[in-house]
Amino acid sequence: MVDYKVADETLADQGEEALYIAENKMTVTAGIIRERFKKEKPLEGITIAGCLHVTKETGNLALTLQAGGAEVYLCGSNPLSTQDEVAAALVKKDINVFAWHGNTTEEFYWCIRQCLKGKPNIMIDDGGDMIVTAHQEFPELISSGKVYGCQEETTTGVKRFKAMERQGKLKVPLFPVNDARCKNQFDNELGTGQGVISAIYGMHILFAGKNVVIAGFGHCSSGMALRARGLGANVTVTEVDPINALKARFTGYNVKPIIETLPEADVILTATGCKHVIPPDPEVFNKLKDGVILGNLGHFDIEIPTKELYEYAEEIKPIRKYVEELIFPNGKKVYLLAKGRLANLVLAEGHPSEVMDMSFSLQSLMSEWIVKNHAAFKPGIIDVPKEIDDKVGYLKLDAMGIEIDKLTEEQYNYIHGFEEGT
Repeated sequence: MVDYKVADETLADQGEEALYIAENKMTVTAGIIRERFKKEKPLEGITIAGCLHVTKETGNLALTLQAGGAEVYLCGSNPLSTQDEVAAALVKKDINVFAWHGNTTEEFYWCIRQCLKGKPNIMIDDGGDMIVTAHQEFPELISSGKVYGCQEETTTGVKRFKAMERQGKLKVPLFPVNDARCKNQFDNELGTGQGVISAIYGMHILFAGKNVVIAGFGHCSSGMALRARGLGANVTVTEVDPINALKARFTGYNVKPIIETLPEADVILTATGCKHVIPPDPEVFNKLKDGVILGNLGHFDIEIPTKELYEYAEEIKPIRKYVEELIFPNGKKVYLLAKGRLANLVLAEGHPSEVMDMSFSLQSLMSEWIVKNHAAFKPGIIDVPKEIDDKVGYLKLDAMGIEIDKLTEEQYNYIHGFEEGT
């Protein structure tokens, strides 16, 4: 019997429509893989728990895992990203869902615990909160060997698990799906890149001619810089990594310390995975240009110092859904998107279904691979096998009707050998 807590079960019909829209764009996850899973049932008897953004795309991942025979538990990885209509529709389809839009921190962790009580064999995480909570609060689940393997789909989460591994505290096999090419070169770069549109949704601005600051130049933020420039903005990148900074400069962007950008920046967008990208200091806040738009597309709401900005502001006025006008003591006005959380998910609907198709295809095939091979795993970080990454690429190309060249035997031997020389 399905177990759940959602906002409003009567929204299920709207959720069905949303799932259908995404399904038609997710030709691999919801098409090719789901049809095979229905026939072969590779996940029969397996319980999978996911702490993910509960969107129409994630819903299709859950349905594909279910088609493979899994019992699926799902909770939200961000308080403001859950699509309540999708959550309701999934409950109707016997997915155990604990998620609603706008939950508190206490409710957020309650939902995670409800999923962990299902004793999952596989955990799929977005940011690391479920797997870390399992280590801290469900030690018997970890020590019993019940967990076959875990997957993490964000840069932030992978960094957290690398820190756990360094300290000897990671007690499960952990597969960093985020590091696979079919994930980070599409979901991260193209998906987050298109997230600059969230700033347009928030304030209905013209990017052309604006001074846009992009904090970071990793997979996610480099995509945002590209899209902002494509819309005609003057783009400046801020970085702490020397190689990323050089890459940004040689790609044609201005590169400066973030403090130097503040007086002229019309829009500042962050996606670094770090805290306090804008230092939480009133003197720094006063350097911000009057009317600047602040938006975060990283995992947590601390890249932009949201708490400190709220404390400093003399007045906070909601001016449209998830856009707040913060009025400083000196009279300057700053516009904060999505309460400092993931603007592209809160203001819009997140990444397009086409790119999420590849991320969730990886997670579907990795779930199958984990079940088949878990007896050989040891605790620690294990790379996603290249053949699975490549397989997703080939399946997506095939679904799009695209053919590519193949190496001849002579070519293969040449690039994998050394005897022939130049």
